[in-house]
Amino acid sequence: QVQLVETGGGLVQTGGSLRLSCAASGRTDSNSAMGWFRRAPGKEGKEREFVAAIHRSGLTKYYPDSVKGRFIISKDNAKNTVSLQMNSLKPEDTAVYYCALSRSTRWYRGSTEDYEYWGQGTQVTVSS
Repeated sequence: QVQLVETGGGLVQTGGSLRLSCAASGRTDSNSAMGWFRRAPGKEGKEREFVAAIHRSGLTKYYPDSVKGRFIISKDNAKNTVSLQMNSLKPEDTAVYYCALSRSTRWYRGSTEDYEYWGQGTQVTVSS
């Protein structure tokens, strides 16, 4: 089993920054990648939106156009954590952010189908 715990959410003004962290524990040795997803308010019935992903080596990262150039995903293998640095935040970034772990070879697709374990989520609110 794998446990993922996110921290670092909060309230920030437009243009501000936040850093999210995800601590992984348990059987994480066979993972392919880690990722971040989000679900905006009013979209509880919809699939979570892909935000960023990083290969276990740390060498390959993927972002959707909506956050490219503003968000940076990184990992610390020694601490078994993955972080998401969010800069130039916009009100449309308001969402619950989830950390996820993939054991799939298709982790780079940004699909929730390829991620097996999920954290409980942390709220990010960007005020205008």
